[in-house]
Amino acid sequence: MNERATIEVNGIRLGIVLQEGQHYTPEMPTLVLLHGFTGSATGWQQQIDYFVQHGLRVIALDMLGHGNSDAPTDAQRYHIEHCRADILAAMHTLNIAPASAILLGYSMGGRIALYSALSGYFHALILESASPGIEDHFERLQRRNSDEALAQRIEHEGMVAFVDYWEHIPLFASQRSLPDAVRQSLHEQRLRNRIEGLAGSLRGIGTGAQPSLWDKLATLTLPTLLLAGTLDQKFTATAQRMEQLLPDAHLRLVENAGHTIHLEQPAIFQQHVLAFCEQHIPNLHE
Repeated sequence: MNERATIEVNGIRLGIVLQEGQHYTPEMPTLVLLHGFTGSATGWQQQIDYFVQHGLRVIALDMLGHGNSDAPTDAQRYHIEHCRADILAAMHTLNIAPASAILLGYSMGGRIALYSALSGYFHALILESASPGIEDHFERLQRRNSDEALAQRIEHEGMVAFVDYWEHIPLFASQRSLPDAVRQSLHEQRLRNRIEGLAGSLRGIGTGAQPSLWDKLATLTLPTLLLAGTLDQKFTATAQRMEQLLPDAHLRLVENAGHTIHLEQPAIFQQHVLAFCEQHIPNLHE
């Protein structure tokens, strides 16, 4: 089954993509995917198809303000504690039992995944190009101000101008080597988001608004896979430091990839994720 739908949790609607193989059973292990800023659940489709073919049930969620999810005007509704509450409510609604799913988050979705994993609800965690936030209070305040400026830019200039700007920031320089069809699909997907949703997301769950989770890493005993692209030096350094602080972390650095490993080196990304799932779900192919 491949289902694109919305579910209602905590008074808002979340968009989801839910895909199961032909031989689905309720006991099938589940992989939950959280996208990055300007992304959506549909951006995972290549990975979803691969993981379903290899015995996983996959659920991809639209984060609030993205895709088919609601886009409230109140920035407070986007705060990370609400994100976690919405994700856990979605798990209950979709009958995903505690300790039965692996949670995977990319970039913004990785920050949300890390915070959600601290709830103890998930079986294991995968973080792609993710960060525990900004430790220094004044640096975090500066980032909050720059996130606010970017939110205002979206509101004043509109989606077309913003997406053009966003696709040319240094963080995504390595995406220029993607095949034209992939770049075009990514561009169109970004444009399908809404101004109020992206602005609210920046104000509520931007890196400047998120509390630092660095001091929580030592308490997270879940098996954790960290993925970073070697062309993304900032997030490679972050992942290396996280590996030292997390009790059960495994770091995989991907050559010839920048921030978006799952698009830039999809086969290697899939291999690392599947190997981790097979390690922590022994009966995956039974």
